[in-house]
Amino acid sequence: MTYRQARWAREGCLEPLVFELSKAGRMGASLPRAPARVKIPEKLTRTSLELPELSEPQVVRHYTRLSQMNYGVDSGFYPLGSCTMKYNPKVCDELVNLDGAAHIHPYQAEETVQGALELMYRLERHLAEIAGVSRVCLHPSAGAHGELLGMLLVRAYHKSTGSKRTEVIVPDSAHGTNFASAAMAGFNVVVVPSNNRGRVDLGALREAVSNRTAALMLTNPNTLGLFEDEILEIAEAIHKVGGLLYYDGANLNGILGKARPGDMGFDIVHFNLHKTFSTPHGGGGPGAGPIGVVRKLEKFLPVPVIEYDRRRKRYYLDYNRPNSIGKIKSFYGNFGVLVKAYAYILLMGAEGLEEVSEAAVLNANYIMRKLLKVEGYELKFDTSGPCKHEVVFSAEPLKKKYGVRAHFVAKRLLDFGMHAPTYYFPPIVPEALMIEPTETETKEELDQFIEALKQIAEEARSDPEKLQAAPTATAIARLDEVKASREPILSWRMYRKLAKK
Repeated sequence: MTYRQARWAREGCLEPLVFELSKAGRMGASLPRAPARVKIPEKLTRTSLELPELSEPQVVRHYTRLSQMNYGVDSGFYPLGSCTMKYNPKVCDELVNLDGAAHIHPYQAEETVQGALELMYRLERHLAEIAGVSRVCLHPSAGAHGELLGMLLVRAYHKSTGSKRTEVIVPDSAHGTNFASAAMAGFNVVVVPSNNRGRVDLGALREAVSNRTAALMLTNPNTLGLFEDEILEIAEAIHKVGGLLYYDGANLNGILGKARPGDMGFDIVHFNLHKTFSTPHGGGGPGAGPIGVVRKLEKFLPVPVIEYDRRRKRYYLDYNRPNSIGKIKSFYGNFGVLVKAYAYILLMGAEGLEEVSEAAVLNANYIMRKLLKVEGYELKFDTSGPCKHEVVFSAEPLKKKYGVRAHFVAKRLLDFGMHAPTYYFPPIVPEALMIEPTETETKEELDQFIEALKQIAEEARSDPEKLQAAPTATAIARLDEVKASREPILSWRMYRKLAKK
């Protein structure tokens, strides 16, 4: 048995690498010869180029087969918690491919890109209205990038007031990037616990605040899918000592159109356009993590700021901002993502955005109530009220009784043709399964998902070995995740070395 055959047998791989399909002399492209008058310096020419040699049909078939082996939001149910991996209208992708969006360049003169500047200017104002803030900066290219900008704004504000603030408070249920962003901005992180209702322990928070407190970073709804119903008291506790309140917008879908972070007392509001407003999240990007601020923080926003000259009736880039923290990103943000977000907001309108959160919350509560009746899954916090857009179950009963852990459940779901939910997050829930159905799924899809989890719980009792071996119906079988992380095969040359062994 060859190495390739052994790999396929062991890993269930149904498609060879493109280099393995290569045969010398085959050609899938026709390139023009360089004109004779063009002399390329010898130091710039290659003596060899190691590329696979295949015909055009081979190339098309190879990558089509790979795409069919992959799973995405267009393939089926994608309940990835805290990521809002929803279906996105294809019209938004069509619009971003128009010449006026795809073929412009940030070095063009302002007069030639008035449409792009107007789009960004209007998007800022839409987002400011949605969040209840005064001004928005579109520059950050990811959620964590936006968090970092938020913390830099916190630092600049306190420096301007002459107040030495060294601590940022973060709940124990927060996204991991909150802790990292605060630390990268030079703050010490103070962690406050959750209470038995899964919300911030208000008593512990009041003990943690002091004249060292620069800010509190908070997600609302939080990562347990629960609304922080004491948010006004939380805001009062932070503002009383002169701190600022930062909103992590990863879970904005849970309150979109229903409540505004600015009205809750947040001074800095973060958005994930690539989660909430039409760009699929995942796969490494592209993303956009704009930051909105209340009026007293506007002057610290990064440059350039887009303004409108009413006299000359033109948009322009304002770099003359003496209190600005400077630049957070080259140019003006990931423009393609901004186009899709703007199109999505116009497509949905105010009523449509409100319906987004209504449907997302309804779907999550439907799953929660159904799974509460299934032995093996439990909620660790108060279940008397509704959740928001996501719900976090614990598979700890399955682990205690049958040795079946949360990631066994997640991998077995792949055999049912469904993407797994997030597992082991937030870490305050043992054997966590974080489920976010989003607003786009039908009742039939939700019922199939619930039935799959119910069957998995039954298999944990009757045949736990099946779960330990899952997945078995996918192109790639269960991987050694530790080895894949520590010893990844990142190049064709590395693969060939292994193949010779």
